[in-house]
Amino acid sequence: MELMHANQVIKKYKIALGGSPVGPKQRLGDHRTPEGSYVIDRRNEHSKFHRSLHISYPNAADREHARELGVPPGGDIFIHGLPNGYGWIGAGHRARDWTDGCIAVTDKEIEEIWTLVDNGTQVEIKP
Repeated sequence: MELMHANQVIKKYKIALGGSPVGPKQRLGDHRTPEGSYVIDRRNEHSKFHRSLHISYPNAADREHARELGVPPGGDIFIHGLPNGYGWIGAGHRARDWTDGCIAVTDKEIEEIWTLVDNGTQVEIKP
C-alpha cells in the first residue's frame, strides 16, 4: 500500500488482504478486498482491531453490480491493525492473506496512518 501526497509516494506498507485476494469483491462473505475508487469516510478507535479506517465500499457501481448478480454487496471494509491483543504478531501477520476483505497493517503502522490520513482521503484499490 502506498501513502501519497501531491502525486508523490511518501510511505509504503506491506499489507494482508482478504482471504481470497484475487479479483474484485463481488458479494458479502466472499473474503475479497474491493477494487476501485473509494474514500476514508469514518474511523473507529475502539474497533475489535487496533484502530480502523472505514473505506466507503460499496459505492453505487458496486451496489448495482451486486444487484445484477442478485447478491448482497457486503460492506464494513476497513484499513486496520491486528485484532486487539495480537499486536505482538507484528509483521508476521503478512505471512498469509487473512482478513474478510479488509486491508491489514501492523498496529504501529495503523497508528502512523491514523495520524497522516484524514476522513475524506481518496483511496484507490488496484489489482
